[in-house]
Amino acid sequence: MKLYSIYFIWQLVTLARCHCGWRRTGRPGLVTLRFNQKLWTKMLATARNLDLDAFLATVGREDETSAAAGAVLRQIASAAIEVAQLISLGQLGEGIGIAVGTQNSDGDTQKKIDILANEMFIDFLRGCPVAAVLSEELSLPLVLDPAAPVAVAIDPLDGSSNIDNASAVGTIFSIIPAIAKATDPAEHFLRPGHHQIAAGFVIYGSQTSLVLTFCDGVHVFTLDREAVVFRLAIPNVSIPQDSVEYAINASNYRHWGDSVRAYVDDCVTGIDGPLARNHNMRWMASLVAEAYRILARGGVFLYPADQRPGYLAGRLRLNYEANPISLLIEQAGGAATDATQRILDRRPTELHARTPFVFGSFEPVHRIVRYHTDPQFSAERAPLFGRRGLMRL
Repeated sequence: MKLYSIYFIWQLVTLARCHCGWRRTGRPGLVTLRFNQKLWTKMLATARNLDLDAFLATVGREDETSAAAGAVLRQIASAAIEVAQLISLGQLGEGIGIAVGTQNSDGDTQKKIDILANEMFIDFLRGCPVAAVLSEELSLPLVLDPAAPVAVAIDPLDGSSNIDNASAVGTIFSIIPAIAKATDPAEHFLRPGHHQIAAGFVIYGSQTSLVLTFCDGVHVFTLDREAVVFRLAIPNVSIPQDSVEYAINASNYRHWGDSVRAYVDDCVTGIDGPLARNHNMRWMASLVAEAYRILARGGVFLYPADQRPGYLAGRLRLNYEANPISLLIEQAGGAATDATQRILDRRPTELHARTPFVFGSFEPVHRIVRYHTDPQFSAERAPLFGRRGLMRL
């Protein structure tokens, strides 16, 4: 049984004893609850709104590594509250969206908020049992405590280019067991994503929410700004298995490979095409916003490799973007691939390795994989065959 489920049941029992009362029956060992619908509703609401610290109290009892992961989550949440406050100032925040003339590890131009967010998260992580931190804003891992049991990969502020137009931005993070006695801190991060023991992201938008998993389901905590704490808003997220929504930047159509074009063409053709149903396209230009929408109602996100310089191997980073999002999506019942291979099975060849990324509801993700891998698919694209029929999909 999931840790959250155990805690949830325990809390309901405790509340029931306090507010509803027990009545001993005539049968040994049995009691009945004097049921009251209003009190039962109150109990459910109380459990749903439990704060992050109470939730994390159920994590970390197994071993040192789990305990360290819980400690890291507390500090990330604390840092996120400060980052959320800074972002909420917008243009009042002393030019947080201004480019500062430097570049991050990936060659992207840094904004003031990128540097500030990176410093804030690292400062909070210094108080945790963390061996090393890999950040998008740093070329090499930062060693904190070589003997600590976990390492953290983080994108301190994903989507900072949107900061001045009030679009959603976010923080994405991954927690992995540290390699004991590693001779190079890079060793912690050059492993497949299935080694992660926890992951999540914070979305700063119309609400500030922390989406997390300890590999036992996905839970959403939303910031209560009055109490300045994260409270459980959506327990045990479950992604619908199928959907007619897809998200892709269609302006890059001319650069895509044939398989991506074919899939999008078939979605656009709708009920008259081989997929035999109408589709809706979304594009929010924010990875965390797309991930949150898919967790909430399903759909599929595509950021494929294409022919532009710098995009041949994909654009999103494996360690601190694709891996943590993939773990969340899989834990919620979805799927995540690079269009042919499961993301969490990919081993990065460098710290800031890129990848194509397709994630979301299980059925459309695997349908897209078929578009890339079905050996008969190329033949069906030939003019001789005219209009395709994809009944096998």
